[in-house]
Amino acid sequence: MTTRRERANAIRALAMDGVEAANSGHPGMPMGMADIAEVLWGDFLHHNPTNPHWPNRDRFVLSNGHGSMLQYALLHLTGYDLPIGELKRFRQLGSKTAGHPEFHHTPGIETTTGPLGQGLANAVGFAIAEEVLAARFNRPGHDIVDHHTFVFVGDGCLMEGISHEVSSLAGTLKLGKLVAIYDDNGISIDGEVHDWFTDNTAERFRAYGWNVVVGDDDKPVDGHDADAIKKAITAATSQSEKPSLIICKTIIGFGSPNKEGKESSHGAALGKEEVALARKQLGWEYGPFEIPQAMYDSWSAKKSGAEAEKAWNDKFDAYAKAFPELASELKRRLSGELPANWKEGAAAFIKKMQTEGPVVASRKASQMSLDAYGPLLTELIGGSADLAPSNLTIWKGSKNIATGGAEGNYIHYGVREFGMTAISNGIALHGGFIPYDATFLVFSDYARNAVRMSCLIPAHTIHVYTHDSIGLGEDGPTHQPIEHLGSLRLIPNNRVWRPADAVESAVSWKVAIERAGNPSCLIFSRQNLKHNPRTDEQVANIEKGGYVLWEPAEKFKAIIIATGSEVGIAVEAAQSLGDQGVPVRVVSMPCTEEFDAQPVEYREGVLPSWCRARVAVEAASVDFWFKYVGLDGKVIGMTTFGASAKIDDLYEHFGITTPKIVDAVKSVIK
Repeated sequence: MTTRRERANAIRALAMDGVEAANSGHPGMPMGMADIAEVLWGDFLHHNPTNPHWPNRDRFVLSNGHGSMLQYALLHLTGYDLPIGELKRFRQLGSKTAGHPEFHHTPGIETTTGPLGQGLANAVGFAIAEEVLAARFNRPGHDIVDHHTFVFVGDGCLMEGISHEVSSLAGTLKLGKLVAIYDDNGISIDGEVHDWFTDNTAERFRAYGWNVVVGDDDKPVDGHDADAIKKAITAATSQSEKPSLIICKTIIGFGSPNKEGKESSHGAALGKEEVALARKQLGWEYGPFEIPQAMYDSWSAKKSGAEAEKAWNDKFDAYAKAFPELASELKRRLSGELPANWKEGAAAFIKKMQTEGPVVASRKASQMSLDAYGPLLTELIGGSADLAPSNLTIWKGSKNIATGGAEGNYIHYGVREFGMTAISNGIALHGGFIPYDATFLVFSDYARNAVRMSCLIPAHTIHVYTHDSIGLGEDGPTHQPIEHLGSLRLIPNNRVWRPADAVESAVSWKVAIERAGNPSCLIFSRQNLKHNPRTDEQVANIEKGGYVLWEPAEKFKAIIIATGSEVGIAVEAAQSLGDQGVPVRVVSMPCTEEFDAQPVEYREGVLPSWCRARVAVEAASVDFWFKYVGLDGKVIGMTTFGASAKIDDLYEHFGITTPKIVDAVKSVIK
């Protein structure tokens, strides 16, 4: 019979061996947290290795993702489809054991982690999703949604500002099924943290409204004492009124005679000699990547996991008999399938917008889209970073999750752009929701790394950014985004939509909702935008990201490409040029990435290569657009920061006007 320490040592051995084989990685944290992981995964975590997507599993997040070998060892030992050969290929091209945990890449990984603190934020998102789903679907005697979220965090995670944003919100929302376990080892890359991190972490989290679990005499739990760890996790999970932080004192690199407790064990292989000495000190008598069958038998969670899932399936069957409609709706939402009436409802609203042609700001058009789509989508959940009256992200059916009970679908995030976005990623990954978040476009900078992560993971999140240009007006250059559109467009797998009117706004929301498993950024104006007449074919082509909006009666001599609020003045310029005998085509390009993904035949039909006389117009940085206009073309836009003034004065001052476009078009025609 294997002991707890022997089980933990199996983790330590695999972590040492994986990092040693790669000559790269972080052995210290896995060795330090092995005892905690052994207790959590052995005694508490409900999961099924043969079905990593069992809906009611507990979620485990490794926020300190550099210690990925800890998670890979756990997944391997408990029986996930992660054979020992993959651990031997740690950090190698094509392996399932990347340097940091990656969602969709390795079975059992709930989210991609590595940028410190974001795993904690994702975990808050998981916990919000669990709580809101439970409020919506559970009934007396039928707790069909009932699971915990456990997250490991280190000193680095808690130093990051995002940890404050999301922990403060988690405490306010009383997320009682969230348990964070803090690896208080006092070491970061630079050394002992006492020179730069002396926070009273326990009091900090108590101030947030968390249940802080410590050991005797208010000291941290001994992270190498299995009984103390078990007692602490029991205390955290036996209450549901507050999120819990368990503070555990550990020794980084535990078991390494010369490197434990030192930064030298943090981010580099221990070395063959030190590994041999560690094996001796730990009493681990097996060779590299050698795990005895008795150890595998002790660790395997396949039987217990299958039993737990079967018990839940039986509960769900009883639930389905008692509440068939609720059960069907929950299954649909968890599968990611949109409602049967979705396509018809969305198409009807888009047609309505084209017929009625409202002249409104696209932020208002966005709210109108939410009013239309929200009743069709019970899975839609959103929120804003304290800008709801400006972002217009509250729709007629919005209910605060803190007070709305079963109808809760709106999150007041407060001024927490980064935290909000990373939480949205967690909500999306949990399943059962399509989350959206919102702020001013200029403040997407605060959220950028979480936006990048939503694209990398990827997660089906919708990022709403309003006040999209110098058109914001009097608030001035601090609030006027210049480089942000180009910056967001550069993120792989992103879709950035900047619609020109209410119709394009409705389409952008529709496409973002339908982009299963992937994110979108929706960019909306503060100022009113003109309605554009369109044929049915043109309306259908909006989804392709770029399409011909204005076509002269005779063969065009130049092309104007525009987005958002500048489409209107582009059409005015084309009309003026037509009156002067210069026929010009206008292309509206609300989403360049979607346009670039179209077949070459379509793209050539919109932007034919024979026409090199091209002018792009966008009230943002000009540099991005040269990929479409080439060296022969011109771009009307911004090369400086904005200024504080009325909207019309700003457009005139910066030369984003119909006469300037007319002059630019004439200059490129040869």
